Parts: sequence; C-alpha cells; structure tokens
Amino acid sequence: MKILIADDEALSRRLLEKTLERAGYEVVAVENGRAAVRQLCQSDGPRLALLDWVMPELDGPGVCREVRRQQEDSYVYMVLLTSKESKEDIVTGLESGADDYLTKPFNVDELKARLRTGERILHLEGRLVEAREMMRFKATHDALTSIWNRGVIMDLLGRELMRSQRESGCTIVLLGDVDHFKSVNDTHGHLVGDEVLQEIARRLLLSIRSYDFVGRYGGEEFLLVLNNCKPQFAEARAEDIRKIVSSRPIQTLAGPLNITMSFGLLLSDVWGVRPVEELLHEVDAALYAAKAAGRNCVRVAKPPVEPELPYLSVREPVQRSR
Repeated sequence: MKILIADDEALSRRLLEKTLERAGYEVVAVENGRAAVRQLCQSDGPRLALLDWVMPELDGPGVCREVRRQQEDSYVYMVLLTSKESKEDIVTGLESGADDYLTKPFNVDELKARLRTGERILHLEGRLVEAREMMRFKATHDALTSIWNRGVIMDLLGRELMRSQRESGCTIVLLGDVDHFKSVNDTHGHLVGDEVLQEIARRLLLSIRSYDFVGRYGGEEFLLVLNNCKPQFAEARAEDIRKIVSSRPIQTLAGPLNITMSFGLLLSDVWGVRPVEELLHEVDAALYAAKAAGRNCVRVAKPPVEPELPYLSVREPVQRSR
C-alpha cells in the first residue's frame, strides 16, 4: 500500500522512509504541509499518511483539515506524529481530522500496529463503497442484460427530449422488438432466450455512440435514445442498427440462431412538445407497423396531417338602387 510521510527534518524523514519500505509500503516522502496536501488529494494519491505536527507552510492539523475539505472521493487515514502530550493538543489534532496520533519518540512496532489498524479501516471502507456501487448498479440496470432498466431509460428519454426542445435539436427514439422471440423460448427454452437477449443488448450497445442510451423496455423490447441527430440520417442510422443485430447468428446452447429485430422510429423535432407517454405510444404504433410489414424492418412514426379547410371567397354584397 502507498503511504505518505510528511516531515521537514531530512534525517527523521529518511529513517522513517527506510523503516516503512522494509515493512512493504510504497513510500512517498515530502518535506512540507502544502506538498502533503497536493499528494493526498490526487486521485491515485496515498491512502495512508504520517504527518509531523510542526512543518513549514502548513502544519499537521492544517493538512488534515485541508484533506478532509478537498478529498471526497476516497478516505485518507492520517496519523499525526507529535512531541505534544497535553490532552488539549491531542484533542486539537483529532478534531482537525486526524484518525490517530503517535508521540515522539515512538516505538516502531507500535507504529506498524497502528498503520495496520488504518489498513483494516480502509479495507472496510473499500468493501462498503463496493457494496454501495453494487446496490446502485442493481437499482439502475437490468439484471439480465446489464443495460439501463426501464425506469432509467424512461428518465433519460424525458431529459433528452427536454434538452432537444430547448436547443431546437432532434432526438431519435427507437423502439425495437425481437422477432419471433416467443418461438425461441418455446422451442429452445428460456435459458437460450436469455442468451439471445444478452447478445442483442451487447450488439445494440456496440451500435450506438458513447453518449447515446439503450435500455431494456420490457420483455424482448429495447428502447434506444440517440441524441443530437440530423433528421435526414435517422432512417439510415436505424437501418444500420437493425443490420448489426441480424448481421450474424447468435451463438447459444442450442447452437447458432438467426435473430432479427423490428423497429419503430420517431424523430422528436417533427412531433413538437408532447408528453413522453404519448411519444412512446406513437413509436410503439410504428413498431407494430413494422411487424405487420413482415418484420426485420424499420417504420417511422409520422404525425397525422391535419386536413386543410376549403378556401371560401367572400363576395361584397351588390348595392342595388331603389
């Protein structure tokens, strides 16, 4: 593990550095408090720190305060090295953000034991962060395909539609459905069906840009949100995505399967300001039209054309003489 030593006395710093290197630590040594703060606040900086109380530019407690203020991504375990022994000084050091303290001259074995305590705390923090991230992932991603789940993709769609309206841009909405998926499940079983959905999700991810979104809308349906698109290229983009899905058989436990998808497509700029639910209803109708047209194709949702009112000429009344 990487550890930082901050001490302005060169001899003391060097002896401590050698001791910790023999104990298996990767040591970063600095001679003042400001340099210590810079090292500890880096994204890959040391997670353990031994700080001398009295240093140039910034003392040990000052380093603790600055690190606690700046470093929010990961926890740094900091031990103050001090010749101060009064309870008031100890309280001051701990309240500045230090986790522990050692009084000089200290015992090397005691130092190692206190550092091992810090390592255990950092390990525990790492496990807690990992568990939190896992819970966050499960709350936002589909359990089978690991892409966005329905709730998140709907939220992302709403946000992108609002942004497109503000910026007078265009968002492409694609709703895709796996053709004859029920037959896959009925013939080969649900495990093979799961393999098909997982591979389709992977291919859809590969077919979009890093700032586009794809989520599992439900069952064998997938919702894609393509941002900042030029409307004239929308159908070509949808066709490319459709071809990527069907480009080669999907390898499954039952052998290779030829799988295709049908897509409904909607361009936000031609529909104006409408509720998300209404737009999803329209793109779903376009998907149904693609199914009715023979599957493995794309159909575009187009707003109804309002009938024009007939032109009526208004003639001035004829003035008649009496």
